[in-house]
Amino acid sequence: MLRRSIRMILSRLNDKGYQTTKINFIKNSLGFIIYGVAIVLIIQSIPELKSVGSSLLAGAGIFAAVIGFASREAFANIISGVFLVIYKPFQIDDIIEIENGQKGTVTDITFRHTIIKDFENRKIIIPNSKIGEATILNSSLDGDNIRKQINFTISYESSVDLAREIITQEIEKHPNCIDHRTQEELNGDENSPKVLVLMTAWETSAINMRAWVWANSNAEAFRLECDVLETIKKRFQEEGVSIPYPQMKIHQ
Repeated sequence: MLRRSIRMILSRLNDKGYQTTKINFIKNSLGFIIYGVAIVLIIQSIPELKSVGSSLLAGAGIFAAVIGFASREAFANIISGVFLVIYKPFQIDDIIEIENGQKGTVTDITFRHTIIKDFENRKIIIPNSKIGEATILNSSLDGDNIRKQINFTISYESSVDLAREIITQEIEKHPNCIDHRTQEELNGDENSPKVLVLMTAWETSAINMRAWVWANSNAEAFRLECDVLETIKKRFQEEGVSIPYPQMKIHQ
């Protein structure tokens, strides 16, 4: 009855928009906490069980050590889960990427593990102790907007100014491209473009260029990148900007 009552209260708080991560963690922990407290209270309330329990504990030192050794990972996951909820390196619905390349949306944080749903709708289940020690890239920590880097290569014979103009035009007219400039940047004397396109390197047979563009979410940024790669490729072909590829010349 206590667990159901608390779950009902937490569900109402969740519906009103309160902290989802903490509420889910508390809901997942209710059974463990309530049954643990209940067992302790039952043993303390019945003298026969209390005396039997004391004698068993006195003579079960080795068994307790074995159990403790076997459950150290479980306790580590519990402590790590509490720290994740307190310090909040990520929360439910955040888009995160772990150092091994796994990426997705956090759907739940339990006593034992964190559940991430990747962009192929598969669930990644990671123990809390592992994810607590990992390096995490959180795309939602400072807001939902994403700054995407899109790379291009052109030949040395092609016009850099023309390539920059084509890249800028195709990206700016895409519906997922947003203007992330502040009012100070818009009113300032320095040129602060909506889409920044710079030359980044001189390679052996190509010039590398990179565009920085803002989108509302990771999904929109990915779609923007895919679309403009196609449209810019077509514009390059129409206007004579060549895209280099590996070639070998043999002189005899």
